[in-house]
Amino acid sequence: MSLSIRHTFFMILQAVNSPFAALLLLGISFAASGCAPSGTMSSGQAGVTSFAPLVQQVIPAVVNVSAVQKLNRAAADWDVDNGTSPVAERHAGLPASGLDELLRKFFEEQEGKGGPHLRSLALGSGFIIDPRGYIVTDDHVLENADRVTVTFHDATQHQAQIIGRDGLTDLALLKIEAPQPLPFVRWGDSNAVRVGDWVLAIGNPFGLDDTVSSGIVSARGRDIHSGPYDDFLQIDASINRGNSGGPTFDLDGNVIGINTAIYSPNGGSVGIGFAIPANLARPVVEQLLQHGKVARGWLGVQIQPVTADIAQGFGLPTPLGALVAGVSPAGPAARAGFVNGDVILSINGRDIGRMRDLPLIIAEMPIGRSADVTVWRGNREITLRPVISLMPDEPETAEFRAPQTTPLAKSAPDITAGLKLAPLAGQLRKRLQVPKDVSGAVVTAIPDDSPLSGADLLPGDVILMINQEPVGSPSEAFAKFRAATARGAKTILVLVNRHGSNHYLALSLAGQGAPGGPG
Repeated sequence: MSLSIRHTFFMILQAVNSPFAALLLLGISFAASGCAPSGTMSSGQAGVTSFAPLVQQVIPAVVNVSAVQKLNRAAADWDVDNGTSPVAERHAGLPASGLDELLRKFFEEQEGKGGPHLRSLALGSGFIIDPRGYIVTDDHVLENADRVTVTFHDATQHQAQIIGRDGLTDLALLKIEAPQPLPFVRWGDSNAVRVGDWVLAIGNPFGLDDTVSSGIVSARGRDIHSGPYDDFLQIDASINRGNSGGPTFDLDGNVIGINTAIYSPNGGSVGIGFAIPANLARPVVEQLLQHGKVARGWLGVQIQPVTADIAQGFGLPTPLGALVAGVSPAGPAARAGFVNGDVILSINGRDIGRMRDLPLIIAEMPIGRSADVTVWRGNREITLRPVISLMPDEPETAEFRAPQTTPLAKSAPDITAGLKLAPLAGQLRKRLQVPKDVSGAVVTAIPDDSPLSGADLLPGDVILMINQEPVGSPSEAFAKFRAATARGAKTILVLVNRHGSNHYLALSLAGQGAPGGPG
């Protein structure tokens, strides 16, 4: 199943304490030279016997965040898709039953008729970053919130004002009024965090205040397909419902991540969780503090990964960069001369090793300034200089995650055998919602025994280009397919429009025989 973009892409961590944490509870510590007692901790020490000094230092700045919500949105948070679960939870801490769902529908109907408003309570965590009372939490904890309450380590409560929210990174900033300066924690450098480094997570799982769990950073740079700026730290410290928005600390007491998501294929704990890196969160929080919203750079391109087959089709020595599959007509890229098929290799000297590096780099660039973009086009590198614009509220283009290409059948005399194409005209154009200025050939059928079966070309796809040459009709498409195989090409690049979104397919011809006569 696909991962839902709205409401369900945030996940809870339902992991047990790691074996290393269990050993620590038994008073066992490991060091290169053997076990050694330690009363304090630093990131450079090899062994620790207690996290208590660190916990005592930082826990006063960790808070409980509760948000009163309308049930119709809170209930939506219980959708589960592709083994994921949301972080925001109801007061009871248990998933909705079938009876709950019936009651939800009933009260929604009553509310629509002017009846009573049914409310729910979402629980999460947060941490103070400024003695004036600014608190960071996760955006989804505040989803559809009418009232937000912050509870401190000493059980005192304060009503909080929402200063700003950013759904793209799942971050939010709150403000409370306090009679005196508050304890706070500082940001750490998440770029310096190594796989294997110890971390502590503090929060309020299931409403159990001030819960501390330990673990290690088990991976970096994780993309969990929750949005365009995925770059999560993967940790194995135990986090559950209610930990959302809470801090992940290094052993110096600095916040190096914000707990946000889990991987849970069966709804239970598998010990894999994700935290937003501090270096990604900090500039977002600073913009929320200053402006109440986040302004991001925008290039105006639709991108997809560069696979080995696509790299080969474009003559690119290494499968690196981000492939441009679509260009917004009024965007900065279009004005700078970008075209479909460009592979973006670097921006201002910063290499684009993976597709998802591009939106992260573009987002933090100054608005209104030009950038030197190195692009692979026509078997050589060229430089384009777009002026970065402010990202619109609803960008016209988005990234496309291309599926893995499938090699075609090895001995087919004609790769187009069985393929049926139709002109893009009349009712067919209208039904597929293809603009009048777009030309191509519509795939109407691909039999199971076709050489193209399994190559990710689907009925309803509109073939726009083949090997970077435009296609105006079915006959042109057939001719270009056969011409490519006649030249002995190992890969055919096909630009298709699917449901209004352009993307490239790399059809591998490895092992194909020579094409036969007309089909």
